[in-house]
Amino acid sequence: MGPVLFLDVDGPLLPFGDGVPGAPGLARLDPAHGPRLAALPCELVWATTWMAEANAEIAPRLGLPDLRIADWADDPAAEEADARRGLHWKTRGLVALAGGRPFAWVDDEIGEADRAWVAQHHGRALLHRVDPRLGLTDADYVALDTWLRSSATTAVARGTRT
Repeated sequence: MGPVLFLDVDGPLLPFGDGVPGAPGLARLDPAHGPRLAALPCELVWATTWMAEANAEIAPRLGLPDLRIADWADDPAAEEADARRGLHWKTRGLVALAGGRPFAWVDDEIGEADRAWVAQHHGRALLHRVDPRLGLTDADYVALDTWLRSSATTAVARGTRT
């Protein structure tokens, strides 16, 4: 199977900055993201606290079908230990959900501890931090497309279906 793209909503798709002055809530969502996301060579998966609301509220506005939703096991002790190490609460769960597949994770809260942990426990992954004031930009899409195409090509070369 080909790569997965785990996608956060707040920050990447709903920017917090000046690019959309005065725009409340979902008015900050740029519908142009839909075709750009759909064109990426990957399986799109919501990785957001919006959970099912992402399919109810975000996907239709972007012209996307319902996407799989990352669901994390609620383990307060593990989350507390991860937080002490500076690890984002999503990191461990996304690695598990990737199931060994290459993955990109788009979020505005990714840090160095997450990068180090994923490199040690998973391998082929792109942790792509988006500036929450701007949301996903042209440069972000270029970086994602390049990495995902490289990962898909690598998977085919290894005899894995994409």
